[in-house]
Amino acid sequence: MHHANHFYGHAHVLAAYCGLDSADPPRIEGYLQHGWNVADGLGGGTPYVSGRPIFVWSEQTRRRAWSMGRRQATVTGAPFLYLMAMRPDVQPQPREGTLWYPFHGWEHQRVHGDHRRLIDEIRATEPGPVTFCLYWHEYRDQRIRAAYEAAGRVICHGYRGMRWRDTDPEFLPRQLAELRRHRRVASNRLSSAVLYGAAAGCAPAVYGDPMRLSGEDHATAARIRRQWPELHGVAPDPAAAAASAAAELGADSLAGPAELRAILGWHAHHLAGAAS
Repeated sequence: MHHANHFYGHAHVLAAYCGLDSADPPRIEGYLQHGWNVADGLGGGTPYVSGRPIFVWSEQTRRRAWSMGRRQATVTGAPFLYLMAMRPDVQPQPREGTLWYPFHGWEHQRVHGDHRRLIDEIRATEPGPVTFCLYWHEYRDQRIRAAYEAAGRVICHGYRGMRWRDTDPEFLPRQLAELRRHRRVASNRLSSAVLYGAAAGCAPAVYGDPMRLSGEDHATAARIRRQWPELHGVAPDPAAAAASAAAELGADSLAGPAELRAILGWHAHHLAGAAS
């Protein structure tokens, strides 16, 4: 199993949905898309063994993978949607304020921009209280974290995990709970978090200084703003934004437990569990 299949506890969520041990998910026979992107579903620079299956979130991503020579792509839908299916919001509580996700870096790319200027714009734009959710990379940076703590509530959903170590299986459940507490979800870049928020009933927004990553492809960033205008701006049309988010997450492609076990190569594990 590629170690990125465990990122954010994705394999754990899918194992639970399939009726298997979520604390020790079986090996996924292929590569699972771990974040929204505009390429073939794999993260940039991900080592790929030719001919191995790729499990992508949406039909759009499958078509891009096919055009790039990845012919073994299968649409499964985003793990976040399977989590929502297992944890329906049966007693919705009143929502308040905005959950704001500043654009983030990671181990090999730092984000560059003026966080204080972004905070000023957020405070001047948002109509209610703001919760700032920092990615683990920025949360551990005391300088960046302090700037947001001076402006409001600051949280972190947890550590993504790396090479099968320190994965936080509660990352997505924690994120879902926070999204369901807020009326809006926003960021300065279109991202998985914004799409998740739209799927969870938040009004999405994308605005502010987009910042930049060390060595990033600026043409791709500009293309995202052009291709998904319905998700950009201070107050996009909620219906159009939600429909676009559902398409990107593969809401119409979710499999049942038995089908998903077969797709991921987990059928034998289910039979073994039933026999014992």
